[in-house]
Amino acid sequence: MRSELRYGDTRVDSADHLYVTVRASGNEAGRRAALANLLQTLGAVATRNGLTQDAAVESGGLLRFSYRRGGVVTHTIHLVSPIAVRAAAPAAGSSAGARGPDKSPARLAIILDDLGGDRAAADAVFALRYPLTLSVLPGHPHSAEIAEEAYAHGYQVMLHLPMQSVAGEKAEAAELHPGLAPGEVASLVTQMLDSIPHVAGVNNHQGSQATANTELMSALMPVLRERGLFYIDSRTTAATVAFASAQHAGVPAGFRNVPFLDDVAEVDAVRRQLTLAIDGAKQKGEAIAIGHPHAATLRALGEILPELEAQGVRLVYASELVH
Repeated sequence: MRSELRYGDTRVDSADHLYVTVRASGNEAGRRAALANLLQTLGAVATRNGLTQDAAVESGGLLRFSYRRGGVVTHTIHLVSPIAVRAAAPAAGSSAGARGPDKSPARLAIILDDLGGDRAAADAVFALRYPLTLSVLPGHPHSAEIAEEAYAHGYQVMLHLPMQSVAGEKAEAAELHPGLAPGEVASLVTQMLDSIPHVAGVNNHQGSQATANTELMSALMPVLRERGLFYIDSRTTAATVAFASAQHAGVPAGFRNVPFLDDVAEVDAVRRQLTLAIDGAKQKGEAIAIGHPHAATLRALGEILPELEAQGVRLVYASELVH
């Protein structure tokens, strides 16, 4: 359970927000029963306090509704009841493309970065019912909301940690940069982690300058280790020391080891990059690919992901490929 107390402040959206994750058995009947019990309890509390409920909106495993008093919204409730993601079923008796004498499939993790600011992009991602890993930027209008809904849909959630780049790309409001003291690094990263629910791991947003700085990476990794998080090095520079720093600090880590999926955000180009990622997974046994929620990327994923199992490749969360 997590709350954001906003009622009575000067913002337009000044209702209190309550986020509740409902743990239930893996079957749909158990999930629905747990939700019904919680809704009954909340309704009784609302009635005692003179609140009326708006119509609920359900999306996947997220149920959202508001309470009002005197026509004014006082509380918005987000009930998260995780549902199982869809995985492409292997063709019966097929081992085409499988590797090794035991025919075990290669593994591919796909991370989609830069979520948090665009609700429409997030909704388009949620239409892909496959085990993808979604990396959410902190401090954007819908960051917490998208992370909650991603978790409800069964995706793995990461913090897309802003870091300083060499090339001068547009910076986030706050980012890690060389020169920060270890205490400043810990404070900033903790603040960002606390703002995104359900974070399982971290990867860098930009960061070609930051990830090449040994002192900065050495200050970051103990923060992740203490919270039990993994780290994925996006490898935005060949000079990165992030993966080595994570290993040295005892943080489970991995790195992008195939080309970015959508440096060119056109469907044909993304298809070619996905083919390279699949081939890389087969050759290496496992691969971590990174893309973004562009319309072209999501269209290409929708076309190609159903074919993965037939090609001897299993789609997995990023956490399964850290060491």
